[in-house]
Amino acid sequence: MTAEKSEDIAVALFGELFMADQLARNRISKVLPRGMELSHFSVLNHLARVSDERTPAQLARAFHVTRGAMTNTLNKLEWAGHVHIRPDWEDARQKFVAISPSGRSARDAAVATVAPLIAEVVQALGPERVRALLSAMRQLRSRLEEES
Repeated sequence: MTAEKSEDIAVALFGELFMADQLARNRISKVLPRGMELSHFSVLNHLARVSDERTPAQLARAFHVTRGAMTNTLNKLEWAGHVHIRPDWEDARQKFVAISPSGRSARDAAVATVAPLIAEVVQALGPERVRALLSAMRQLRSRLEEES
C-alpha cells in the first residue's frame, strides 16, 4: 500500500472516530439524568467498576485530563454527594476518592437511561460486527496509549 493511500485511510479513520465520538456524546448527554454531565457519569461509572478508592491524579491519568479538570469534576460530584473525598492519613498532600451510595444510585439511574441507546446501536449494527469493532478499537486505544 502506498504512503498516500495509507494516509488517506488514517485521515478517514480519525474523521469517523471524531464524528462518532461527537454524535455519541451528544446523544448520551441528552438522556443523562438532570444535572449530570458526561464527565460526571464517566467518573462515577469508573469508580463503580473498580470498586476501590482512587486518587485524583489516578483518575486524571485514567481519563487523560489535567488534574485541574479532574479536580473540578470531583468538586461537583462531591457537592452533589456522589463521591466521598478523604485525606490520605499517611500523606496529607494526597486525597482519596470513593463513590458514595448516592453516587452509585445516580450512576445506576444514568446507566438505565443510556443502555437502551447503546443497545439500539448494537442491535442495528449486529453483535458480531460490534465485537469485531470492539477488538479493533481496543487495539487502537492501546496503541495510542503507548505513544502518549
